[in-house]
Formats: sequence, structure tokens, C-alpha cells
Amino acid sequence: MAGFGEPGATPVEAAGLRVGVVAARWHGDLTDHMTERAVEAARACNAADVVVARVAGSVELPVVAQALARRCDVVVALGVVVRGATAHFDYVCRSVTDGLTRVALDTGKPVAHGVLTVDSIEQARDRAGFPDSAEDKGWSATIAALEAALAIRTADRPVSGPVGFAR
Repeated sequence: MAGFGEPGATPVEAAGLRVGVVAARWHGDLTDHMTERAVEAARACNAADVVVARVAGSVELPVVAQALARRCDVVVALGVVVRGATAHFDYVCRSVTDGLTRVALDTGKPVAHGVLTVDSIEQARDRAGFPDSAEDKGWSATIAALEAALAIRTADRPVSGPVGFAR
């Protein structure tokens, strides 16, 4: 588990922002809890609204994330992909990562990659935000997306005065 180096997931002030959460139903006991934690994080940040959508598996996350990005300021994608004995794991992980990245870049909206890519269910449980878990990906992915949206707002503000090395 790579939990070291995490910047922390302290709530940010996100009043007025709309959050879309899309979660896979595969490994539903984990993704249901991650979804609850994502919604709790959005509420802790005073987000204006939270829209939740469910899909069958992680491969379906990007297309629904794209639809949510048309209506929401940020999107949080949640899923669990467990390595098996075939190359399926690699194909699913690549498809999901490439798809979510494309949605973010094409829409200019933060899309949090809260898809657990693990070797075992135990590893997934340890990242799913249960009281005995080491990490809380639903919570931290939501905070990260909201923080990115706020950074985009700052970056989009008109600049007054010199920029860079100008005098």
C-alpha cells in the first residue's frame, strides 16, 4: 500500500460546487461504503449538491463520469479492480485510467480516480474507508477533486499586474 506521502484530506470550502459521484456495483460492499464516504466528504466541504450514479463495473465509469461532468463541477469515480490470473486486470485498469483522464482533460473538470487497483480484497478493504482501514479513498478522492476545482477557479481569474519575469 502506498499510503505514505499523502497530503491529507482536510475539508475545503466548496460552497456552490456540485459533485457527481459514479460508483461501480462490482464489489458493492466496498463501493457502497466508498460512495457514502464520498458523499460525507462533499457535505463536509459544503458542496451545493451531490449526484450519485451507479454502473455495473469499472469499465463503465468513464462514460458516466463524462455525462456527470456536463452537469457537475467535479466528478468522483469509485470502483474496485482486483488482480486475477489473466491480463484482464491490466486492460480494465488502463481503460479506466485513460478514460477518466480523457474526461477531465476534455471537459476541464476535475475527475478523481478513486478506483482501487489491488492484488486482493484485503488490500481493497484497507483503502475503502472503514473504521479499521488505513486509507479512505472515497473521502480523499472527493476532497482532491474539490480542491482541484478551487485551484482551477483561481487559475481562471484575470491576472492584474506583471506575470513571470516582467517588470
